[in-house]
Amino acid sequence: MKVSRPTDPALWHNDTQNQQGERIIVTDYYEVLGVDRSASDDEIKKAYRRLAMKYHPDRNNGDKAAEEKFKQVGEAYSILSDPQKRAAYDRYGKAGVDPSAAGAGGFGGFGGFGQGQGQGGFGDFSDIFSEIFGGGAGGGRRGGPKVFRGADVSYSLEITLEQAVAGAKTDIRVPVWEECETCHGSGCKSGTSKKTCPHCGGSGMININRGFLQVQQTCPYCHGTGEIISDPCPDCQGRGRNRKTKTLEINIPAGINDGQRIRIQGKGEPGPNGGPCGDLFVQVFIKQHEIFQRDGDDLHADLPLSFATAALGGEVSVPTMGTEARITIPEGTQTGKIFRLRGKGVPHLHGGGNGDLYVHAFVETPVNLTSKQKKMLKEFDESIKEGGTKHSPQSTSFLDKMKKFFS
Repeated sequence: MKVSRPTDPALWHNDTQNQQGERIIVTDYYEVLGVDRSASDDEIKKAYRRLAMKYHPDRNNGDKAAEEKFKQVGEAYSILSDPQKRAAYDRYGKAGVDPSAAGAGGFGGFGGFGQGQGQGGFGDFSDIFSEIFGGGAGGGRRGGPKVFRGADVSYSLEITLEQAVAGAKTDIRVPVWEECETCHGSGCKSGTSKKTCPHCGGSGMININRGFLQVQQTCPYCHGTGEIISDPCPDCQGRGRNRKTKTLEINIPAGINDGQRIRIQGKGEPGPNGGPCGDLFVQVFIKQHEIFQRDGDDLHADLPLSFATAALGGEVSVPTMGTEARITIPEGTQTGKIFRLRGKGVPHLHGGGNGDLYVHAFVETPVNLTSKQKKMLKEFDESIKEGGTKHSPQSTSFLDKMKKFFS
């Protein structure tokens, strides 16, 4: 499902935790640049130039937040502008372009090698060192299959404002991979089995001469598994897994806002060659409420007042989330007056109290009056006019200004 995003990509970088330890809002490289996953190379380049100029250190002297955004934009562009790296990222997520994200061995922990263009251009050295020492995305195990973290899965969930304020549990149905019932996960057709890869002899690695060096790299035929499937299972096409729909219970934290995402670890796509599963990201959208409008952790609501109540004052009931409150209306209340009810808004996501409720009063003009009511209202209006500024200070002041304007 295609979802709308905030105009400023900076709003997507909010990686935090709620009280249940669930991480909220994590972004990806496409979101950093504010483009769709189907964006063209030209669209990616234009987005990068625009954001790079916006967050460039020369334009944001001493602004650490802008400096961090500038680095994130550069990192995203270094991956998405390279067709091979972009393809790997689309398939495997960040683990496909950052070995350290998939438990990399070898030299991955030094932070300089294997980070692509954004880390000083040492990507080629990463490949060579991983091949020599058996590191890279395979977890440092020489001769073994390369293991990648599975791709993340996104899900859009629409909730009510009441659920966002109070928190809730809800069930969602998401597609997941499960072991093929026909081949029991082997990927082989019934009556057959995997065979030792004839190219690497079952080691998963092959030797290649590079000048005076002889290095090892993952076998391109068996992809590091050491085995090949000659007759794949017709039900799973050799994958050993089939996609099914599964029901998951989601905890919606109290105070979550529109557009935020809940991260559920390990519920994404399974990793190739037995790698760890990706994560499930549930993006929350809040339905429009018929009474309240939300602004951060504050709520706003309109309060209609009768002409008599606005003029004479009194006590009226106002709606709040879950309960009802009463406020005192002073005499002579005008349209636009705002009443603040402290602590009657949305709970703070990290705890520590609630926002406030702001009630906006407006005087409701009576309609469908009877002849008797119209007569009484005209008599009342005449008596008000006779009182002048005593009863209608704003109207009198306005008339005086009009006279000066046309004189």
